[in-house]
Amino acid sequence: MSVPVSGDAGHWLLMARDLADNAVLWWGLAACGVAQLSKLLIELVVHRRWRPAVLFETGGMPSSHSALMTGTAAGVGWYEGFQSPLFALAAALSFVVLYDAAGVRRAAGLTAARVNGLPSGLWPSGAEVGPAVEALLRPLKENLGHTRLEVLIGSLIGPAVALPGLTFAGSPLHLAGLLSGSLG
Repeated sequence: MSVPVSGDAGHWLLMARDLADNAVLWWGLAACGVAQLSKLLIELVVHRRWRPAVLFETGGMPSSHSALMTGTAAGVGWYEGFQSPLFALAAALSFVVLYDAAGVRRAAGLTAARVNGLPSGLWPSGAEVGPAVEALLRPLKENLGHTRLEVLIGSLIGPAVALPGLTFAGSPLHLAGLLSGSLG
């Protein structure tokens, strides 16, 4: 059913309902969230420290970008068929993100580490440059990308979370309907 675009509240409510009913999107995001939360658990078990900041950082084990993309692509394939052009597009975009995470972003992080390792005397500082340039001379963020193993584990988490969620739970709107039916 096509809904005409207008500024009335009814249109916005329909859009919000449709968004809440997009199970593929929500389970892809859930896969991303599971991967990101697992970073906190890994930080606790492996490094023996509680560091919630890891939830908001890029890089590390596992790749939440990979989980998001492969979970969403698997969901598109589940709903549209794995032979569909839409799944082909979702899979192709996933491959680009996975390649970028383990290739380009990883290389940028390694380059940042080398730049940060240069002697600080190479860079001007203080009154010579002013506060605007001084801000640019802070150390570069090094943990940008992922190893191939981090990408692989993230890409396995995606379908492992999304497909059972799609199969057994459905969309948040569907879950809300089930909850309200069981409570009422």
